[in-house]
Amino acid sequence: MLFLMFQLGRDRYVLETGQVEAVLPLLSAKQLPGAPAGVTGAISYRGRPVPVVDLALLALGRPAEPRLSTRIILLRYPAAQGRDDLLGLLVEQAVETIERDVADFTTSGVEAGMPPYLGPVASDEHGLIQWVRGEALLTPEIRDILFRQQATEP
Repeated sequence: MLFLMFQLGRDRYVLETGQVEAVLPLLSAKQLPGAPAGVTGAISYRGRPVPVVDLALLALGRPAEPRLSTRIILLRYPAAQGRDDLLGLLVEQAVETIERDVADFTTSGVEAGMPPYLGPVASDEHGLIQWVRGEALLTPEIRDILFRQQATEP
């Protein structure tokens, strides 16, 4: 299975590429006053507003650093009625893909208290890589807030 690798701080994470619509360079997001914690704003993708979540802010409590390798990953986020919405993920060091077997990933042994979007881990010569479950990034309440308007559009 092909994964897109990125970093949060010094640690490496992956997303399954089948969930990824596109990888964009760092773009300026329009701020959304009153948005839930971790939501940095919205961008326009092909004329469609897409909310952007800063994964570094969500996971580490600090915003992603604005580097050349900082990217916005457009994730196909499962929505109601079998359709997908787009969610932007602001991440650092999103510069490579890796091929790994799903069986390479195993529980980290520290699941209690971890956010539900952090999945099993695999190891390589550089250490551990943790699988981020895109579909578990948002709570149902935040998902409803971010995608409420899109759900009512034709």
